[in-house]
Amino acid sequence: MKNILLTLMTCSMITFTVCSQEEVETIEKNAIISIMMQQQKDWSNGDLEGFMEGYWKSDSLKYFGSKGISLGWQNTLDNYKKGYPTKADTGTLKFKIEDISKIGEGSYFVMGRYHLSREIGDANGVFMIIFKKINGLWKIIADMSC
Repeated sequence: MKNILLTLMTCSMITFTVCSQEEVETIEKNAIISIMMQQQKDWSNGDLEGFMEGYWKSDSLKYFGSKGISLGWQNTLDNYKKGYPTKADTGTLKFKIEDISKIGEGSYFVMGRYHLSREIGDANGVFMIIFKKINGLWKIIADMSC
């Protein structure tokens, strides 16, 4: 009887742990999606500084685009400002998230598509970004967009 009870308790604890891990991943993915939705709003309002709040404010931030690799938060913001100097250039941003997968403890990659609706001509592309939890906050540490 003691063995059966011990086995049932162990199985219950394993099931609880699995459910808890799944719940944690759901919470983490929702937090990442929330950041991206805020970025979508900020970009669409022409607020590039607000958009950049989703990124790691570090010289180690990496951005890979059609012009190659760019390093650093400030450099990335400056490049966005050069490429999208007005509201007509930023347009309205829509993300379509295709996949969010856990890489390891405290990090995920997100793959998807973006669409910019603009009077000067629409723009579309794909992206893969890496989020990492830094000091309790989810931040993009690497971005590949084209």
